[in-house]
Amino acid sequence: MSTVTSTDGTIIAYETLGSGPALILVDGALCYRGFGPALPLAEQLKDRFTVYAYDRRGRGESGDTRPYAIEREVEDLQALIAAAGGSVLLYGISSGGALALEAANRCKGVAKLVVYEAPFILDGTRKPVVSNYSSKLSALVAAGRRGAAVKHFMRAAVGIPAYAVFMMQFMPMWKKLQQVAPTLVYDAALTASLQTGKPIPAGQWNAVTMPAKIIAGGKSDAWMRNAQKAIAAALPNARHAVLDGQNHMVKPEALAPVLAEFFAA
Repeated sequence: MSTVTSTDGTIIAYETLGSGPALILVDGALCYRGFGPALPLAEQLKDRFTVYAYDRRGRGESGDTRPYAIEREVEDLQALIAAAGGSVLLYGISSGGALALEAANRCKGVAKLVVYEAPFILDGTRKPVVSNYSSKLSALVAAGRRGAAVKHFMRAAVGIPAYAVFMMQFMPMWKKLQQVAPTLVYDAALTASLQTGKPIPAGQWNAVTMPAKIIAGGKSDAWMRNAQKAIAAALPNARHAVLDGQNHMVKPEALAPVLAEFFAA
């Protein structure tokens, strides 16, 4: 494991696999190096790239300086970009895709960008996330009710049925989810403004002019697929793609060839 120090003094933990152009992977909600898709995907890509898998602040072995702001997570990525030599390829999944978009918009050194299924609700094909979602989530976290915060996220944001969320509490992963539950507030900050059923505001990512690819899973719900089309349309140099047979839990062996082809071009 290696570390970088972000602008506010937060220590960000990361590891690298492979050799080649630098590629940073940005995890979605509740995921980190020890629990999530980053390392399995890195294993698929390490023959072509130097892959940076890191713990977003508040997760795994990274620190968590308060108060939180999106700018702090962007600064974390800027520190990683500097450690990687100043120019990187950037990939983000789910709310990590939202963070990757913000980083590409604000950071120096992002040469290419790929986003997989940023969880925005931009039309009427799914009900918007309830308006009090973020405030209730913050209140649960502040009260130390981590399990309740995870349940709230799963029900209100992800849309998992109540019975399925109930069963999750008896699975080994539940403790890991609870450990990083406070960071759900950070993901809400990144996504809530674009989960209202309204289109992307003009100029949302004005500086994201590098080549970009925005990907949806062919088996994902219409609202998710439509959102990826809208993101691609909002960027001046982006392609939209559909990965047949995949959903939000994309398999690394299906995704890796698509990333490798785009990033190597």
